[in-house]
Amino acid sequence: MQINRLFEMVYLLLNKKSITARELAERFEVSTRTIYRDLDILSSAGIPIYTSQGKGGGISLMDNFILNKSVFSEEEKNEILYALQSLSIAQSPESEKVLAKLNGFFDHKRSNWIEADLTPWGSGKDSQSSFSKLKEAILNRRVICFEYFNAMGESRGRTVEPLKLTFKVYAWYLQGYCRTRNAYRTFKIARMSDIVLTEEHFEEREIQGGLTMEDDETSLLSLRLNVTADSAFRVFDDFSETDIQRMDDGSFSISVKLPESNWLIGYLLSYGDSMTVMEPKHIRERLREQAEQIAARYQ
Repeated sequence: MQINRLFEMVYLLLNKKSITARELAERFEVSTRTIYRDLDILSSAGIPIYTSQGKGGGISLMDNFILNKSVFSEEEKNEILYALQSLSIAQSPESEKVLAKLNGFFDHKRSNWIEADLTPWGSGKDSQSSFSKLKEAILNRRVICFEYFNAMGESRGRTVEPLKLTFKVYAWYLQGYCRTRNAYRTFKIARMSDIVLTEEHFEEREIQGGLTMEDDETSLLSLRLNVTADSAFRVFDDFSETDIQRMDDGSFSISVKLPESNWLIGYLLSYGDSMTVMEPKHIRERLREQAEQIAARYQ
């Protein structure tokens, strides 16, 4: 936020002969003390700012000051603009403002090279609102409350100090300090519901060590799977290459560890008849029983 404010202050001073600290404070919704601190930062960076007292006085730039656009090569200008476009993935209105100004400053026509939707297929405004809430909570260090569904399908309330959003293996996660568990935890965002931003602020924390998934109380189970060749697209989507062995007949042998839960049975069944669980035996039995129950519904 401060970097955006500093840039816009220079932009305003380039286009206005003079402006008062009070006007700047009202525009950016900060105190005049913060404005004077920002001016000190700009001055120390070599921006020739001076102030004049009395009627008609204010903050100005030296008349002969020009922000040299040639400092950047054409390639560097493109990289700056493309990087700012990637920030718009997080739906940041500040980055949009800066991007618009820099496009004009560099005399560039805007080219939208990237677009990303953080929400799942078929989701609506509620999912988009969740990401906006989480972003606001992280940036403003506000405690959040939500309901969380673990791998066993159980719903429990959580109170969390959110620290970071992470994208890993086709899913978004929230990393933070869980006050309910009194420990650092990672939550899969798709399993979070009824997210509420409280008015309580928390002290800035550093993420300590490797974060633990909220479902880690569920033990990991070693499985050996066989998947037919016609499901290769799913194999490489779902599993690491180190877990996959290509067989002579084109099928795949997969050795992997997954949490033993109700989710696991549904996940394995989602492969239909293209997957055979070779081990362990008790999972084979659970799948057979589940398949029989499903078949009975269609008789």
